[in-house]
Amino acid sequence: MAYFVWLLFLLLSSATACDRCVHQSKATFVSSIEALSSGACGYGSLALSLGNGFLAGSGSPLFKYGVGCGSCFQIRCKNPNLCSGKGTKVTLTDRNYDNRTDFVLSSKAFMAMANKGKAQDILKAGIVNVEYKRIPCEYKNQNLAVRVEESSQKPYYLQLKLLYQGGQTEVVAIDVARVGSSSSWNSMNRNYGAVWDTNRFPNGALQFRFKVISGYGSRWILAKYVLPADWKTGVVYDTGVQITDIAQENCSPCDYGTW
Repeated sequence: MAYFVWLLFLLLSSATACDRCVHQSKATFVSSIEALSSGACGYGSLALSLGNGFLAGSGSPLFKYGVGCGSCFQIRCKNPNLCSGKGTKVTLTDRNYDNRTDFVLSSKAFMAMANKGKAQDILKAGIVNVEYKRIPCEYKNQNLAVRVEESSQKPYYLQLKLLYQGGQTEVVAIDVARVGSSSSWNSMNRNYGAVWDTNRFPNGALQFRFKVISGYGSRWILAKYVLPADWKTGVVYDTGVQITDIAQENCSPCDYGTW
């Protein structure tokens, strides 16, 4: 079943391939950053550590039923009198339910698109025409990490939140096994957003493997020792691996490096 879901996602993704291409849309903002950190991706206050306050929510084509959580985009306003050509970089941390725009940005990110001295003017505009493209997320000094959520109950239930997912990638499957095992893997399920869970996991220290897709390419990444036998809820654990894959896309070149 997990393989079928992954295959279906891969086929659907091919229809909207070429993430690196520039797309046209509209963007607005929210004044409270908490509105983009406590929602559909489940990051909570940790969202601030992902994008340093430069956060975004987006609709179905980019949110992808939660698979898009943690992805990064470069976005710029198209009004040259109001906005700079540089734009800003944002991390997707929530779903946008506003049908008028594809993006809702934190006010910090929204103002960062403006020319010098025009930050208040862009806020007054409210909604602006933008162009955007997906870019790799960079966490140079930070490995992929998992946070054990408070709802976890050893030995019956384990719920994890993925953090610091680098590159231009999606994690579409996670398996868990006892450290040292080479065959007894149990699959986890995406509960919502960046949160995964399972009620089938062994006692003892745990290793994980992550199914990562990047464009039409995919691979398993093994994290040999992640959770100690005495793991605690509310704690963030380093996986010891870093994801830096760049999407392989079966499409014509479209990124001319003009940003």
